[in-house]
Amino acid sequence: MDTKAFAKIKTIDELSKTFSAARKRGKKIVHCHGVFDLLHPGHIKHFQAAKKKGDILVVTLTKDEFVNRGPGRPIFGERLRAESIAALECVDFVAINKWLTAVETIKKLKPHFYVKGGEYAKKDDDVTGKIYEEEEAIKSVGGALHFTDEVTFSSTALINAFFSPYPEEAKEFFSSFKKRYTNKNILDSLKSLKDVKVLVIGDIIIDEYHYCSGMGKSQKDNIIATKYNSEEVFAGGALAAANHVAGFCNDVTLLSCIGTKNDYMNFIVNHLKPNIKTIFHYCKDVHTVVKRRFVDPAFLSKLFEICYLEDTGHISDSIEKEIANCLDSLIKKFDMVIVTDFGHGLITPKIVKILCDKANFLAINVQTNSANIGFNLITKFFRADYICIDEPEIRLACHDKFSNLEKLITGVSEKLSCEKMIITRGHKGALVYSRKDGFSHIPVFSKEVLDRIGAGDAFFSITAPCVYKDNPIESVGFIGNAVGAMKVMIVGNRSSVEPGPLGKYITTLLK
Repeated sequence: MDTKAFAKIKTIDELSKTFSAARKRGKKIVHCHGVFDLLHPGHIKHFQAAKKKGDILVVTLTKDEFVNRGPGRPIFGERLRAESIAALECVDFVAINKWLTAVETIKKLKPHFYVKGGEYAKKDDDVTGKIYEEEEAIKSVGGALHFTDEVTFSSTALINAFFSPYPEEAKEFFSSFKKRYTNKNILDSLKSLKDVKVLVIGDIIIDEYHYCSGMGKSQKDNIIATKYNSEEVFAGGALAAANHVAGFCNDVTLLSCIGTKNDYMNFIVNHLKPNIKTIFHYCKDVHTVVKRRFVDPAFLSKLFEICYLEDTGHISDSIEKEIANCLDSLIKKFDMVIVTDFGHGLITPKIVKILCDKANFLAINVQTNSANIGFNLITKFFRADYICIDEPEIRLACHDKFSNLEKLITGVSEKLSCEKMIITRGHKGALVYSRKDGFSHIPVFSKEVLDRIGAGDAFFSITAPCVYKDNPIESVGFIGNAVGAMKVMIVGNRSSVEPGPLGKYITTLLK
């Protein structure tokens, strides 16, 4: 990189001082902001048009960690993107943004004009909604929002065509899928979920990650010694499910049990989204379920797990009666019930009967794990409107390891009078089914995996209200696989899959 271009790259704080002096000299400052992952003629025309609005053009870039366009993006790292833009004659300064959006940067740089491409002129089409915040920010510093009207290209479309990070099967699927569904179709279906009134019922799980590094074999025993580094605690189980769905549905209620031995109440309250109402029943002298995983931080490899739980099979009769009475009085007030059954005792036969008999719309995920393998099966229910489980779970429920998966799905569908089902298959994608439309295979969208914990919960929680809204099951499967691809890039349940980033990723996939 030549010295002149290198000198253009500054920090936000450096530019704040430079521009303060420039304003005193009567210079007009113009600011462009974006990802600019693949620099193309459209970007250059945009920068040239922006420069005509003033004397100094600064371009700020989204940091790699904030790009939020799904696995494999950005194609080019922030430093290379900065160097490429700095090489343009029309650009005076380049900086890598420190924040998620340009709002704080605008307030620090105080440009006279904040310039966006013509595609942002229809503000409601911005899937993130950030254009409104940016407009408010530029007005707050006495500047104006301006849109260029130059020839446009799509970095995303070019990347998808020539630098695609997607598996070959996924690229073929996208090409076919785009003939039936537009980006707007999918985003509108997600926006329509806001008014759905949801009850989430299921087991609370406190997920702990204890990061430790291997030191070697103990000299006296046949064990591997590890060194403790740090730890994180996440809201898992039904807490995670409620947080996922609460990003898309405004009215969410969580019903669950908390153990009095370690209630984690302050943690739970502080890790639930503000639009989630809670109905908690306290189980005396038992543990709130804690799953403590010992993790190698280098590759997030799980070394060992300790579970703190009551292995009694079900909650006490008195708590069961409390929950049954609560469900009897409330369940009809909800459009749908999302059941996240981890098999830790909350979903008893009596609770199952009330859910099956009285829920307006019943979405079920029954999980098999190390504590209940072979004992917690989808067939404990006798009715469902939507089922989402993984392939081993349906095979266990059918006691059938080798038969055709479609045959097993139709069998469970008939047995539980369930119109729609999705079977997740890990790296093989998902098999979706509705009695009306039959079967569709949705391939996996990315093979990048940081952490699989909670991916199925996110898939189920966000697709359930989509099914309630009667969206085509193929489009629901597409949304679910997009959610899954994003979730496996999040450590544990450190954060939820949110509408803005999901919308951007879906837009990226369908360019």
